[in-house]
Amino acid sequence: MGLSHLGGMTGPWAPDSWQQRTAAQQPSYPDAAHLRSALRQLSRLPPLVTSWEIESLRRQLAEAARGERFLLQGGDCSESFEDCESAVITAKLKILLQMSLVLVQGGKRRVIRVGRFAGQYAKPRSSDLETREGVSLPAYRGDMINRMGFTVEDRMPNPDLLLRGYERAALTINFIRALIDGGFADLHHPEYWDLGFVQKSPLASEYMRRVESIGESLRFMETLTGTSLGDSSRVDFFTSHEGLHLLYEQSQTRQVPRRRGWYNLAAHFPWIGNRTRQIDGAHVEYFRGIQNPIAVKIGGGVSPDEVVALCEVLDPGHEPGRLTLIHRFGAASVERVLPPIVDAMRRAGRSVLWCCDPMHGNTEVTETGVKTRRFERILEELEKSYRILREGGAHLGGVHFELTGDNVTECTGGACGLTDADLVRDYRTQVDPRLNYEQALEMALLLARLMAQQAPGKPAI
Repeated sequence: MGLSHLGGMTGPWAPDSWQQRTAAQQPSYPDAAHLRSALRQLSRLPPLVTSWEIESLRRQLAEAARGERFLLQGGDCSESFEDCESAVITAKLKILLQMSLVLVQGGKRRVIRVGRFAGQYAKPRSSDLETREGVSLPAYRGDMINRMGFTVEDRMPNPDLLLRGYERAALTINFIRALIDGGFADLHHPEYWDLGFVQKSPLASEYMRRVESIGESLRFMETLTGTSLGDSSRVDFFTSHEGLHLLYEQSQTRQVPRRRGWYNLAAHFPWIGNRTRQIDGAHVEYFRGIQNPIAVKIGGGVSPDEVVALCEVLDPGHEPGRLTLIHRFGAASVERVLPPIVDAMRRAGRSVLWCCDPMHGNTEVTETGVKTRRFERILEELEKSYRILREGGAHLGGVHFELTGDNVTECTGGACGLTDADLVRDYRTQVDPRLNYEQALEMALLLARLMAQQAPGKPAI
């Protein structure tokens, strides 16, 4: 599909032009006046992120697309308002810092750290209704929209939750910034990131060897130069979420002084989900006009021509760092589906950041009806994607994981040896299963080995 087939998708844009198109996965609010009031309040509240942070991320993503950096994106499937507390936020930040340290040491590339949190409060669903014992109610769509409880009151979309979602996102971002600015992410002291129970893991010794290697490198360079490497005392950290609830995203879309265009200031790095990537749909229309770097999830059923067409609409100027493709095909399908897409992109002269989401395509249900993902299948898709992209003349520039810093039992396998029977022990997720801290760290160690095979050979911090 070329631009000549895209019609109005290349025409004038405004923050509300998406409202002229079909918007999938949007809640139905019973009180329009209540909704308008909440959106007016949201539109006047301060932005959650800044345009200069967004532009910094875009530059770093452009470097990742060139193979100079690597994107690590991870966090909850769906955030809960109840988990907006210091211990939970700190644990998620710690595991992402640990994983990034491993990837830096193994892959010899700087790592872009992007949290899948501070706004991941809305979720797409396969059905508008959920039925239990003959009773049908609206499906739970995330804490920003309605509640998990199976009552009419809980499941009714409530505009007040949009304001509460904004407030919870602001609290999360503020706490993360305070931790980082206070030296929590200082590479001189990675022991601060210890999750406590990591020492019990069979992976502990390998992780500590990598930590010590980073420390030795820093001490060597500081001894050599006679100065402290100040840039290593803090790291950049960015936020992301699926830009699903378009009225919420529009309310946070602003123009800023001395910059052209419109920015979504609710997150640094919003993405379009696999269920809402219709080329003529409202989400693609909204995303094509914002200045943020953006991503698109592509999963089963997508054609090579459709991927190229999405790129033409979302990145018509071939801007470095603008567009990331997050592919999620599953270990069983990735070898069949991904190569033709890589080839079509090459023939179209398209350069993007390729990011693998090995979680969503590998979801399954146990015999007892529990949704889970198997560690070995997640790793298999990651390894296959790495090879396919390399053989197609591209490279894997990032990964996208659903994970937590807690010791949950939601995914099976890994060095901790979780089985289907173990899932009931501490299964907490509201929607999809996540890697626990130990599985996430093991995944990073295995990915680092994979990256080391093609490492450029120069050290990176």
